[in-house]
Amino acid sequence: MCGIVGVVGNRNATDILMQGLEKLEYRGYDSAGIYVVNGANNGRLIKSVGRIADLRAKIGIDVAGSTGIGHTRWATHGQATEENAHPHTSETGRFVLVHNGVIENYLQIKEVYLEGHTLKGQTDTEIAVHLIGQFVTDGLSVLEAFKKALNIIEGSYAFALVDSEEPDTIYVAKNKSPLLIGLGEGYNMVCSDAMAMIRETSEFMEIHDKELVILTKDSVTVSDYDGNVVERGSYTAELDLSDIGKGTYPYYMLKEIDEQPTVMRKLISTYADTDGNMNVDPEIVKTVQEADRIYILAAGTSYNAGFASKSMLEKLTDTPVELGVASEWGYNMPLLSKKPMFILLSQSGETADSRQVLVKANAAGIPSLTVTNVPGSTLSREATYTMLLHAGPEIAVASTKAYTAQVAALAFLAKAVGEANGKQEAIDFDLVHELSIVAQSIEATLSEKDAIAEKVQNLLSTTRNAFYIGRGNDYYVAMEASLKLKEISYIQCEGFAAGELKHGTISLIEEGTPVLGLISSSEVVAAHTRGNIQEVAARGAHVLTIVEEGLNKEGDDIIVNKVHPFLATIAMVIPTQLIAYFASLQRGLDVDKPRNLAKAVTVE
Repeated sequence: MCGIVGVVGNRNATDILMQGLEKLEYRGYDSAGIYVVNGANNGRLIKSVGRIADLRAKIGIDVAGSTGIGHTRWATHGQATEENAHPHTSETGRFVLVHNGVIENYLQIKEVYLEGHTLKGQTDTEIAVHLIGQFVTDGLSVLEAFKKALNIIEGSYAFALVDSEEPDTIYVAKNKSPLLIGLGEGYNMVCSDAMAMIRETSEFMEIHDKELVILTKDSVTVSDYDGNVVERGSYTAELDLSDIGKGTYPYYMLKEIDEQPTVMRKLISTYADTDGNMNVDPEIVKTVQEADRIYILAAGTSYNAGFASKSMLEKLTDTPVELGVASEWGYNMPLLSKKPMFILLSQSGETADSRQVLVKANAAGIPSLTVTNVPGSTLSREATYTMLLHAGPEIAVASTKAYTAQVAALAFLAKAVGEANGKQEAIDFDLVHELSIVAQSIEATLSEKDAIAEKVQNLLSTTRNAFYIGRGNDYYVAMEASLKLKEISYIQCEGFAAGELKHGTISLIEEGTPVLGLISSSEVVAAHTRGNIQEVAARGAHVLTIVEEGLNKEGDDIIVNKVHPFLATIAMVIPTQLIAYFASLQRGLDVDKPRNLAKAVTVE
């Protein structure tokens, strides 16, 4: 979702801002802008609808300075227009603001405080900067005006504010929306994501909710809204520029699909020792042992990864597992068991819906575990425990390696708990060996890219609709497979339990409808699914089968190497990721940046 960059004290501010915005493109956006100031009252504001390249084309050599802020916007309040693009200015033009999040009481602010103001667009952000400007007009200092506005504004926000009359300072504040301070040599930065400024520095400082930061070229002052100074150290971001580049790949998504065997091996080296013993935090294991029910809260792909792990977790830990849609649970928490434990799955660790649930869990004293790809992220900081995915940066909007890493990480947790409980099935489950076989299976599937691309060409290049079907864990894979296809190819695709076809869904099958059947698990389950495939084929469906080795028959389309049943949801999803990729490519779409979608959903 929307991205913020800012720099103070570097004469190459324009270049730093533009490079940072380009690194944030993966988050999703529909407009962008920068404000650069070179001395008091000598600022330039440039905004554009479309891609960063469109913004760059509008920037001349005269757009230069040592302080600036920039933004990529994903439209919420108001359409994607230059008037609604950030940065926004106050009534007099003195103050310039960028903002991520949603201000819930923006209309009330407008009615109470901004009578007579002329607004250029329809955003809540413009109202916020007008509010600050009004308070300064009323006689407050900039800092006092900013604090007063922060105490009035309700909702989620990450703000970076520049006063054109004193351009050697950036005022920063956040609540519920991620924001970091980057520490440079003789200059400092602010950004939504360390990735945006990793070219400039690897040293970052966290900002917590309802903290205000005064940023100059050689100082960082953090305080709460009452003015109490907060002492906080920095941390080193575990990122490398080579990690966030595409290399020779045409798209990040393909690169990240190909990285999955390496991710599996990285998880092995992280969560098991050289003898194959589990290396999971004993406190996490103990907390799971003490729980009478595990609740997995997530959204999107992470929600599907939770389902893909449910059966394995239950069988190895002997603890019931329930899945919850985070955006629903944040406001409609169901009746919980006596000793619940929450597991929050999130690639970014910044998912606003999941954080809403975590806040309630913390207030109720419920222990929590965040499984995320991003150390130091909000969900990681605020949960009781964290397990990291060690998958490396995931840039493509459509998540691939985070999904498989989440399932694998939960496998280590499940085995560790099962062993601690003395459960023989867990003791006998040689996870290190079996996950190595999964890595080999992924590599085998990836070697068949050309054949899979050809299958997609014949099946999905022009269709409007498609269905994935499967039973048991294959149904959960079907859910993720259908999400991946609809995300980037815009094909309306649904994942269904194969046995549910006859209960209504089969009425949607007509001549030429693509149906992709997933078959793994046992011969009995496979036979039932094949029966369902015959039912849709008899009604004119174009069928593609993805079948685990040993269950395959003549005429099957894609064969996946056999792996342990607990880990089949990893192996079976790989060809569906490639199917989505090739379908999107063949339809002439932008694989990495699908329309209307954001990578890190940081507003509820």
